[in-house]
Amino acid sequence: MKTFSCVFEPENDVMTAPDFHMKGKWNDTYFKNDHPITLELGCGKGEYSIALARKYPARNFIGIDVKGARLWRGSKTADEEAIRNIAFLRIKVEFVNNFFAANEVDEIWLTFSDPQPKDRRGSKRLSSHLFMQRYAKFLKPGGEIHVKTDSRFLYDSTMAMIAEAGHHLIEETENLYGPDFNKFSDDQQDILAVKTFYEKKFLITLQPIHYIRFTLNLAQRYHDQSE
Repeated sequence: MKTFSCVFEPENDVMTAPDFHMKGKWNDTYFKNDHPITLELGCGKGEYSIALARKYPARNFIGIDVKGARLWRGSKTADEEAIRNIAFLRIKVEFVNNFFAANEVDEIWLTFSDPQPKDRRGSKRLSSHLFMQRYAKFLKPGGEIHVKTDSRFLYDSTMAMIAEAGHHLIEETENLYGPDFNKFSDDQQDILAVKTFYEKKFLITLQPIHYIRFTLNLAQRYHDQSE
């Protein structure tokens, strides 16, 4: 991992500190352009980030996960293919605010996040109110959040969270690869057809894949609440 220039692995004391040295400087210092930034949180092997980076050279992508063994695969692919518009960040997602400044991120993908069904407070679930509070601190107004999951619980809890907070639901489907797939544009279909390692396993068992796309209601309480 340390041989890959696209990988950032801060030590614990750096990860938990408020201002990582790249915060607010990802485009200027690493990507060296002013292109929009997309985060994939809990990116696993980085399949989505890699696929999107290949498809959209005029956008920048950062895959985030805490598991080094998973990130190694995506990092190695990016290194071998000399993909310059991608980076990988090995951190716990709950500290994501320490790494991005206000309005620095344009889009977030949550691809097959752990549904955390026993997490009643939402302190671990990446689509909970608590995490929306965190995302609001660095996501640009109108920045989209995408949720792709096999978990009916995560789909239902995310839809409930969106309704409770008054976020703007753009589109959703309970069965992405069923008849609803045709309602998406050709460009969206290309993106949504990207399948992660875990998604392929779920599809073998014929589990339906759920998808949600929404934007945050920034008039909500998120900017004013403390962590």
